[in-house]
Amino acid sequence: MAKFQISTNRATVDIPQGRISYFRHGEGSPLVLLHSLALSADMWLPVIEDFTRYFEVIALDLRGHGMSTYDGNDFSVEDMADDLKWFLDSLNLAKVHLLGMSMGGCVAISFASRYPEYVDRLVLCDTTAYYGDDAVQAWKGRALTALSKPRVMQIPFQTDRWFCDRFRRTNPEIVSHVVDIFLRTKPQVHAQASYALGNFDNRAKLSDIVSPTLAMTGDEDGATPPTMGELLGREIPNASFRLCRGLRHFAVVESPSVRSAAINHLLGIDATLNEIVDATPCCEAFGAYSDTNHQEKRS
Repeated sequence: MAKFQISTNRATVDIPQGRISYFRHGEGSPLVLLHSLALSADMWLPVIEDFTRYFEVIALDLRGHGMSTYDGNDFSVEDMADDLKWFLDSLNLAKVHLLGMSMGGCVAISFASRYPEYVDRLVLCDTTAYYGDDAVQAWKGRALTALSKPRVMQIPFQTDRWFCDRFRRTNPEIVSHVVDIFLRTKPQVHAQASYALGNFDNRAKLSDIVSPTLAMTGDEDGATPPTMGELLGREIPNASFRLCRGLRHFAVVESPSVRSAAINHLLGIDATLNEIVDATPCCEAFGAYSDTNHQEKRS
């Protein structure tokens, strides 16, 4: 992990439900990064410099993850969104950009629909407003696995889900970094967050999101398939969707081009596909289709 350390110290904020651990790095408009299930803010360290060139990055550990505390009680995605509001209020941040991936994207969706005044521009990476009609049972199974199966035995499934084959071969240090965070995550927190995701359904509130929004999904993502990202692009006003070819659930970590697309959106740049394609994609070439005029599409 030392390879990905940054020259800043962790800090904490006390909120009603416990203590939130976070770090800040860079200068510019504040950008809050929300991490995936069973990981922590440290998952962003391998790619953090791409964002700190343009923004002050604030990355926090969601409830019970990383160094944030957990009281042992049940919690929901909405509870984690409330944690985020308390966190921002404690830092006197009234308006931020928000980027969430996977579970962090669910938290971002809930937060942006319930507290729209806080969100300037929004990026949703490989995430969903609803995991499907079988979500409760499916995530119950994931929770039981988190509790009963040794964490090291869960790694093959997780890494195959997170990263494309080529990325795993060519970036073993990043894969190892993420695996190390996963291994340190408490099984009880992993399980409770799984129950929270199984019960999450924010579809009826997507129209309450007012921020310009970019949703992106890897076309090999088996956790949140492209149809889930398409729904976000279709139902959130002023939103667009991009399909990221050759990438899986952690597309924003895998691909510099996906990060470029996210940064351009956050900066308010109307980038064409040629402007955001990176010369050295990590898997296959980044491709996209985007509804740039969302209002026309819905009319």
